[in-house]
Amino acid sequence: MWGVIDESSDNPLAELWGLFKSDDDVSWQHRALCSQTDPEAFFPEKGGSTRDAKRVCAQCEVREQCLKWAIEHDERFGIWGGMSERERRRYKKEHKERA
Repeated sequence: MWGVIDESSDNPLAELWGLFKSDDDVSWQHRALCSQTDPEAFFPEKGGSTRDAKRVCAQCEVREQCLKWAIEHDERFGIWGGMSERERRRYKKEHKERA
C-alpha cells in the first residue's frame, strides 16, 4: 500500500522524492488536445512527418503554455506548442538576440 512520503530531512526518501516533485504548474496539460490523441504523432521518427501533430497544436487552447514550458525546460524531443525541437531552438535564439 502506498503512503504519504515524509519529506523531513532525516528521511532518506525525501531527497529522491524531491527529484520527482515539481513546482511547475502543469495543470494545463490535462486540457491539451495531444493528451487525447496518438502520442506517436508528436514524437515522429527522424525524417517523419510532423504535419498531423502541428495540426492538432494549431487547434489547442493551451498551445502557448505548452510552447513556453518546452522552451523553459529545454525539451529536446517531440512537437510542443506546434514547434519541433529545431524550431524551438531557432525561436529561442531569435528572441534571445532581440533581448
